[in-house]
Amino acid sequence: MPGTPQRATHDYVRAGTSSLYAALYLTTGKVIGSLHARTRAIEFKKFLTTLDQQVPAALDVHVVLDNASTHKTPAIKRWLAAHPRFVLHFTPTSSSWLNLVERWFAELTTKKLQRGTHRSVRELNTDIRQWIQTWNDDPKPYVWTKTADQILDSIARYCSRINDSRH
Repeated sequence: MPGTPQRATHDYVRAGTSSLYAALYLTTGKVIGSLHARTRAIEFKKFLTTLDQQVPAALDVHVVLDNASTHKTPAIKRWLAAHPRFVLHFTPTSSSWLNLVERWFAELTTKKLQRGTHRSVRELNTDIRQWIQTWNDDPKPYVWTKTADQILDSIARYCSRINDSRH
């Protein structure tokens, strides 16, 4: 029922987790994904290496990401220094909506994973890889429907409204 939280059955057993790193080509909508058992700097570095191998060498790579500590370790800083075409852009806290790949993650979650029944991490990873492949067979870029100025004006109006609410 809409508005009602989904409940797990009494016999639900979590089979494990998987960490998905993903990059979105803004112009085409194509996704590069990399699945890992853990979320550490070493896995993030492997993902950056995957991007380095798959993105044409003539292109700069701008990576928009959150402020997780795994993105700022000395090993990552050394890797970035050795790969100057990579530029990291960190989103402010609670601003993941600024990162368009988050919209893709939302689609993956709602259309593929949310009501899925995966008995193992292997099944989950297979499903995610299949979703990426299907997506990339006919990728669609996400397009902002408002200009940056319109978005910032809207945020300013909202902040003004909540700051004046006297709560």
